[in-house]
Amino acid sequence: MSPLNISLADLIARLDEELPDSGDLSRISEAQLRAQTLADLGEQLVGHYVGKAKQAGASWSEIGEAIGVSKQAAQQRHAPTPFERFTDLNRHGIVLAQEAARTHKHDFIGTEHLLLGLLGEPRGLAYEVLVAKAGSEQRVRDVIEEALPPAGEKAPRGHIAFRPESKEAIEQAIQASADLGHDRVGTEHSLLGLIRVEQSPAAQILRDLGFTSDELHETVKARSAKQ
Repeated sequence: MSPLNISLADLIARLDEELPDSGDLSRISEAQLRAQTLADLGEQLVGHYVGKAKQAGASWSEIGEAIGVSKQAAQQRHAPTPFERFTDLNRHGIVLAQEAARTHKHDFIGTEHLLLGLLGEPRGLAYEVLVAKAGSEQRVRDVIEEALPPAGEKAPRGHIAFRPESKEAIEQAIQASADLGHDRVGTEHSLLGLIRVEQSPAAQILRDLGFTSDELHETVKARSAKQ
């Protein structure tokens, strides 16, 4: 077993169990998707502790030595990003959005993928708010799936770019956190960011589910106060 208490055999067994009727080529494609997701999560794991080390006063030279790269490489790899103040749950939601785009063979990350990412993190406040309003996770998922563009021909590899409205939604999430006087950006702020980009697919999906921007703001404000 690895330090994560998971082995290659575990990963193979789970994939085989979930795709019992698929051929080897289909399993290769699925394995590639899961490998990319694991890599993204690994980057976030390292980034989490890099951030803590920086807050504690560590230099980029020291961080680079800990990672096993040069000072410049460490700084370029872990320089502050728009996600710096995102909570771990919210960052995981971004990873799940990337995975959703790959799974649907889309070469972009749209606001609809970001919404799927939030729905995929049941520990987040955004999930609670979505399910409480819709009545069930499946209803939210069905509405999102209906709004997704047709699947592409081939799952993209490597980096998948955010669409302009997705970048705007991320900026709006950061602003929503500031508006509420919070010092971190959680899944609930990302939900607010999505509905604030009024012409985006995710905003339309949220309206279809019965949300309004003002109501969602008040719901997040009230629920955040209880945490």
